[in-house]
Formats: sequence, C-alpha cells, structure tokens
Amino acid sequence: MLSIEEKTRICALAADSRKANGILVLDVGPLSSIADRFLICSGSSDRQVRAIADAIREELSKQGEKPLAVEGYDQGTWILIDCADLILHVFDDETREFYNLEHLWHQAAKIDVAGLSPAPVAGG
Repeated sequence: MLSIEEKTRICALAADSRKANGILVLDVGPLSSIADRFLICSGSSDRQVRAIADAIREELSKQGEKPLAVEGYDQGTWILIDCADLILHVFDDETREFYNLEHLWHQAAKIDVAGLSPAPVAGG
C-alpha cells in the first residue's frame, strides 16, 4: 500500500505526463472527513481529460493500487477518481473554472508539487 505522499507524487507525475494544466494538491484532511488530499488538474478537451485520467489509473495500477470509484469518465468534463485518502478531480478547463474547487476549498493548505516533476535540462 502506497503512502499518501507517494500516491500523490505518482498521480501528479502521471497528470503532468499528459500535459495537465494547473496541477494543484490541497490538504483537505483538517477540513473534511472524506479525504486527506485533493489533486485538481485540467485538460483543454474531453480527450485530454480522459488521457490524464487513464495515465493516473495506469500508474496506480502499476503500483498495485486500484481506485475505489471513478465517476464522469464517459462525459470527460469532470472525472473524479476516488483513491480513499486522495481524491482526484480531472476537469476540462471550462468546468474547472465554473466549479472553482480551489475557491471552495480556499482554507486548505496547498501542497507544493513543483518538485515532483523532473527538472528541465539546462541547454545552450
């Protein structure tokens, strides 16, 4: 079983591998009993949203993890992946802006994911 930190890292990197926009991790544990963390990201089309969700599920599967539930996959505008302590919200950009979970959960601490991606190679 993966730790919450490792699960978050794997999911953030998987989302980034499919060029997800605005990857954000919120520590909602002190504010909610439903999960410890939310990972929120978006894509510019339903195809990209599904690709992000597929990449996340594939990477979790490689680690022997299976989500408890996946909702909204067919529509591709807001896919929710429930991993118990981590809930992933993969939106299309318009739906993300409309529901604005970042504002709804503004009291949650943001967890820095910038260091999770491989550093770009300095070039000349």
